[in-house]
Amino acid sequence: MSEQIKLIIGLGNPGADYVDTRHNAGFWYVEELAARYGGLFSGERKFHGEMARIHVGRHDLRLLRPLTYMNRSGQSARAVMDFFRIRPEEVLVAHDELDLAPGTVRLKWNGGHGGHNGLRDLDRHIGRDFRRLRIGIGHPGHAAAVVGYVLKRPGSEDEALIRESIRDAADALPAILDDGLEAGMNRLHTRA
Repeated sequence: MSEQIKLIIGLGNPGADYVDTRHNAGFWYVEELAARYGGLFSGERKFHGEMARIHVGRHDLRLLRPLTYMNRSGQSARAVMDFFRIRPEEVLVAHDELDLAPGTVRLKWNGGHGGHNGLRDLDRHIGRDFRRLRIGIGHPGHAAAVVGYVLKRPGSEDEALIRESIRDAADALPAILDDGLEAGMNRLHTRA
């Protein structure tokens, strides 16, 4: 697809209780981008979230942290997209991914929600035609343990791997913006 990314949404839960949890890996990604490119998040009530604006080379991007909690992320995304006239094809959503090991990050064009409540709500509000940055957090091994697992802080080794993969994904963003999703995939999916 040739549509330029205009909005990057990091999925997570607001508040001090969740800031370092695995489920907030999407927040960690947009925070990394804001820190690198001089963006400052500020609250936007009409968007049900916090937004920042950055410039990556010639690209003007908006970053969004929905403050609606994970299972209502689509409400915030829809408000921003309607206001700025952004199509789903122009959106990159960063989220935690149980099916990938910590330290692994993958790009994907559309797809199902795979049981992820944030993606499920986005599907409901904006459809499936958006890009995804899947940030591996690992799986606890049993479905019944998933909720407790994603809402807890990872161990120091896993957290270091997750944060490293987020930095790698931030390193790949200029290539994604300049050369497309395939270039970003090639860079991220073949890294050592």
